[in-house]
Amino acid sequence: MANVLEINNLSKKYGSWLALDNINLSVAGGKIIGLLGPNGSGKTTMLKLIAGLLTPTSGAIFVDGKPVGAETKEIVSFLPERTYLDPNMAVAECIEYFADFYKDFDSVKAMKMIASLGVNATSRLKTLSKGTKEKVQLVLVMSRRAKLFLLDEPIGGVDPAAREFIMRTILTNYQEGATIIISTHLIRDIEEILDEYIFINNNHLVSYGNVKKVHEQNKTVDELFREVFRCYPVY
Repeated sequence: MANVLEINNLSKKYGSWLALDNINLSVAGGKIIGLLGPNGSGKTTMLKLIAGLLTPTSGAIFVDGKPVGAETKEIVSFLPERTYLDPNMAVAECIEYFADFYKDFDSVKAMKMIASLGVNATSRLKTLSKGTKEKVQLVLVMSRRAKLFLLDEPIGGVDPAAREFIMRTILTNYQEGATIIISTHLIRDIEEILDEYIFINNNHLVSYGNVKKVHEQNKTVDELFREVFRCYPVY
């Protein structure tokens, strides 16, 4: 399958701080990929650059063969680590908001997933628990017919039951042939759904590989991560 993402010599600075340094990466379509690294390693910056929310200091990013811009935003669905939705909005209003904003949004699919959560669509976000808010936001993101899904810490700060729902939603509700990149430091919780992994640390790409090949060596990705990162200081 053709590459859905190409990153060439990508660097990003915030003032004098180098957040990403000369990243090169090619990602094929139809994969679920873990973007794995310690907090502060550059994961969120990379996702925001791919989503077009930040501008590279140098280098280039191509999504489905197109440079990041208005066209790519139509095929990229981004779940940020922190919610941007108005807490006074009702769940149904959030669905209407996404349907108005994104041509590829499937309102029927979103409502079915909300119903499976047992959430009343008239409930306002501010009345929901943290875990339920996380689930609602994931439903909104996964109800698009996108080619590339970027999920920034989708299971951070939620209980194990919520994590199970989130993993199931990711697996069963994305377009066939689409690619999902999941940023997290909770490797054990997502390893079973991953096809590939990207290790990132201190603004550098450390490793990119196939999960099945790791398992063939009688290792888990979590174990490999711990081995690799013994050699890389975490600041």
